[in-house]
Amino acid sequence: MKCLSLKQPFAELLATGKKTVELRNWNTNFRGEFIIHASRSIDDKACRKHGFDPDSLVTGAAIGRARVTHVKMYMSRRGFAAERHKHLADSSYFSKNTHGFSVKGAKKFRKPVPMKGRLGFFDF
Repeated sequence: MKCLSLKQPFAELLATGKKTVELRNWNTNFRGEFIIHASRSIDDKACRKHGFDPDSLVTGAAIGRARVTHVKMYMSRRGFAAERHKHLADSSYFSKNTHGFSVKGAKKFRKPVPMKGRLGFFDF
């Protein structure tokens, strides 16, 4: 099974279904179920913005699973802004290479599984 590492709180937001588009500056042909991995990195600014205590978030572990159903390339700031409710990012994240991985069926694990992450989709 594939796995994708995300900084916290984005891993938590994705695993709980509050975030339904994961932004990347690269494309993928991968479609299907994957493991959501919370990296050891925490974005403190994003934690404050989304109401998380950084010390309460799990890091360095698989925390859930979801499915990539399709990938969209954002061609304009307007299109990017129109889907802010899905990816939860402000306009500073937009670039000419911004891809949105549409995610469905997110489910958080009852217990995190400690593991190391990697870049891109990797085998779990």
